[in-house]
Amino acid sequence: MKNGKHAPAHLSDEAKRLWKTLTAEYNITDSGGLSILRAGLEARDRATGAREAIDRDGLSINDRWGVPRAHPLASVERDAQRIWLAALKQLCLDIEPLRDRPGRPPGR
Repeated sequence: MKNGKHAPAHLSDEAKRLWKTLTAEYNITDSGGLSILRAGLEARDRATGAREAIDRDGLSINDRWGVPRAHPLASVERDAQRIWLAALKQLCLDIEPLRDRPGRPPGR
């Protein structure tokens, strides 16, 4: 991962698209920023996988005694979403993308 042009191969297609978009729009090229982005997108993929399992299995599942319990992946999804949002915050991506001139973006 020497540059931000290519997303890590293990990321989902959607995460690779976000990698490309975010590195271009926010000019993320330093190794620290790329590492934070990689960790954030890995967490985003983890949250998405957990959400898909929860959607498939339901919010609750029965334990071995037949007692309904919260899906065990609910906490995985929650924690992974927190990591994803924390990565965005660390990268200061809660602001508008870089622009070549001052002022508000066109159309607003």
